[in-house]
Amino acid sequence: MGSALMVEEACLAPGIDSRAPKVCFFEDCNKDSVPLVGGKCASLGELINAGVRVPPGFALTTAGYGQFMRDAGIQDDVNGLLQGLDHDDMDKLETASRTIRDMIESRPISIELEDLIAEAYRKLSVRCYLPAVPVAVRSSATAEDLPGASFAGQQDTYLWIRGIDDVMHHVRKCISSLYTARAIAYRIRMGFPHEQVAISVGVQKMANAYTAGVMFTLHPSTGDRSVIVIDSNFGFGESVVSGEVTPDNFVVNKVTLDIIDRTISTKTVCYTADLKLQRSVAMEVPVERQNIQSILDDEITELAWMAKKIEKHYGRPMDIEWAIDKNLPAGGNVFILQARPETIWSNRQKAPATTGATSAMDYIVSNLLVGKRLA
Repeated sequence: MGSALMVEEACLAPGIDSRAPKVCFFEDCNKDSVPLVGGKCASLGELINAGVRVPPGFALTTAGYGQFMRDAGIQDDVNGLLQGLDHDDMDKLETASRTIRDMIESRPISIELEDLIAEAYRKLSVRCYLPAVPVAVRSSATAEDLPGASFAGQQDTYLWIRGIDDVMHHVRKCISSLYTARAIAYRIRMGFPHEQVAISVGVQKMANAYTAGVMFTLHPSTGDRSVIVIDSNFGFGESVVSGEVTPDNFVVNKVTLDIIDRTISTKTVCYTADLKLQRSVAMEVPVERQNIQSILDDEITELAWMAKKIEKHYGRPMDIEWAIDKNLPAGGNVFILQARPETIWSNRQKAPATTGATSAMDYIVSNLLVGKRLA
C-alpha cells in the first residue's frame, strides 16, 4: 500500500499531495493555500476570511487535477509534446496546445471525482437558494496571481454556466487551458518548468451584474498610489477585462474617497445573461444608454472603500475585479470577484527622492525634502 502511494505521488506535479482534499470551499482556503487551490481561489478564500463580500464557491483542487490527469493517463504524452518548444515559435506552440487540449477535453472525469464536484455544486445551490445555481467556472493556476509574475488572464474563465453537466464540461476546459499557447510560451520565457505548474478550477456563484469592471489601488498609467482608479461598463465585466469597450473611468482620492476625475465613454457592447439560452451573451447597449454613467457615485465610493480595505490587508497595490448584482438591494450588492497583486508598477525600482545637489540652493532644497535639519 505504501509503495503504491509513493508511485501515485510521483506521477503528480511537485507539491501536489494525493491525500489532500480533491474539492474544498473557498472559505476553507487562505493565502497559504496556493499549492492546493492556485492563486485565484486562494485569494478568494483570503478575502472571505478578511470579511470582504465575495460570492461563495468551491474549488476542484490541484489534487483533484492530479487525479484527473492520472486517470486520463496522458501526462507522459503531454510532457513529450512540450519538449523542445521555443517560446517564439507560435506555429509549433499552437499545434502542441491544440493537441494537448483535445486530449484533456476528450477524457471523462472519474465517477469518484464527478460525485465530489456534483455534491459541492448541490451544496452551493442550496446555500444560494437557487436550483442549479448559475456559476462562473474559473481556472486558478499555482503560478497565477502571484507577486512578480503576470500569469493573469492566460487561462480560461466561463460565465453563466448552469447545471452539473455544463459545469463538468467547463471544468475540463479550464484544466486544458493550462496548456494554451500563450501560457506555454510564457512559462518557457520565464523559466517556469511545466511539470511544476498545476491548476485548480474555481466554481463561483455568478453575480447577475448590472454593472461590473476592474479597479486598481494605484493609477495604472502613472503609478500614483494616492488614488484608486475604477473602470466600469454595464453587464458582466468580460467586456472591460477583454478590452472590447472603452469603459467609464473614475479616479478617486484614496484618503477622502472623493471622485476627482471622471470620464464617461460611449459603451456600445455589454455581456449579460440570456435567460432562455441560459448562457452569457454579448449584446448591443441601447443607444440611449451608451453615454450614460454606468455606476452610481455611492457605488464608486463603496468600491473605493473596499479597495482600500483589500490593499491594507495585503500590504501592496492590488488589481481587483468587481460586480454589482442587480438582484440584491443596495448596501449588499457590491461584490469582489477577484483580487491579485498589481505587478507592473510594484516591480519597478523606486526612484530616489533627491538627486545630487549642484548648487547651494539645490543642497538646501534637497535636504528639506528628506527632512534633514540644516545646521
